[in-house]
Amino acid sequence: MPHPDERSVVVIGAGAAGLAAATALIGAGYDTLCLEARDRPGGRLLSMSTAHGGAADGGGFLDLGATWFWDGEERVRNLLGRLGLHSFPQHTAGSALYQDASGTRRLPGNPVDSPAHRYTAGADALTGHLAAALPAGALRLSSPVTGIGVADRGMAVHTADTVHHVAHVVLAVPPALALARIDFGGALPSELVGLARATPVWMGAVIKVVAVYREAFWRAQGLAGAAFSRTGPLQEVHDMSGPHGRPAALFGFAPAPGFRLAVTDQLTELFGPTAAHPDALYVQDWSAEQWTSPPGVERLNDHSLFGHALYRQPALGGRLHWASTETAAAEDAGHIEGALAGGERAARAVLNAPTSESTVPRQTPTPITHR
Repeated sequence: MPHPDERSVVVIGAGAAGLAAATALIGAGYDTLCLEARDRPGGRLLSMSTAHGGAADGGGFLDLGATWFWDGEERVRNLLGRLGLHSFPQHTAGSALYQDASGTRRLPGNPVDSPAHRYTAGADALTGHLAAALPAGALRLSSPVTGIGVADRGMAVHTADTVHHVAHVVLAVPPALALARIDFGGALPSELVGLARATPVWMGAVIKVVAVYREAFWRAQGLAGAAFSRTGPLQEVHDMSGPHGRPAALFGFAPAPGFRLAVTDQLTELFGPTAAHPDALYVQDWSAEQWTSPPGVERLNDHSLFGHALYRQPALGGRLHWASTETAAAEDAGHIEGALAGGERAARAVLNAPTSESTVPRQTPTPITHR
């Protein structure tokens, strides 16, 4: 069995966390391979262009996954600047709407939305640029990991046709998904197994629905495009229009259990008859994504487990490191900021790990957002 070099790492997952970790490790001279189960990078960052989607706006980007970042999230803002990407403010002007069994009423001042920022080229432009900047061969798509075990002086990472012998593994996928899809051979401590299986998957039990229109007609009515509903199927609605209102779109979240595609009826009740005829309706069911959500994801609801202290401690002899947004500090968990923070934390742990070779470089990684 080959001995892994102390600088060899496999990163599992090519979302924001995994690509942040891989970029930092490669930048510090570590032989790093990022394995992604999907046929695309990005994970829960998923954007689509409306340029050829039937919308009459001439094109723009809609986010079917992560949508926003907020003031104070400097990792995201600095990464945008480094990559030459841009953002614009979430539209919040106007009244919001509240819907329950008694009907719909306006909420002046829009208490539903908070000030946030959107990605001009779509959120997955972040991960697309990071993936494209990796060295040739450092990212392998369509490569699900089936098993992780302790091997001689390191770790063994199994895919369908290969066993990678490495010094460290970075798990940049939701903990509950890792436990459901990867065989650890009973090597993980029972406390960590119980924690990972119980930790919710951010967006894992959610259906995101985007309705595209010819114009943001609700704005002319003094509405922000924001709504909160107790009757559904969408429990909350927000304006997803692009800069200057084009492409014009509304989006909402629905819980996966019992979801019915009665969206246009609800939007019509909220915003009037023009809402009954969207140019296009896009439905992204994250609960049905096998590389995002484990079976029974809708039952995982203890969000206090996000950022648990065990996720900040390397497991399996200091060689297994957690990185997904669910493992970030509570204030950033579930955000792209949290994913970047988790990736940086995991890379730092690898680079600070004890080594058996005095010749191994002990560089501190340059944070991905400040390069």
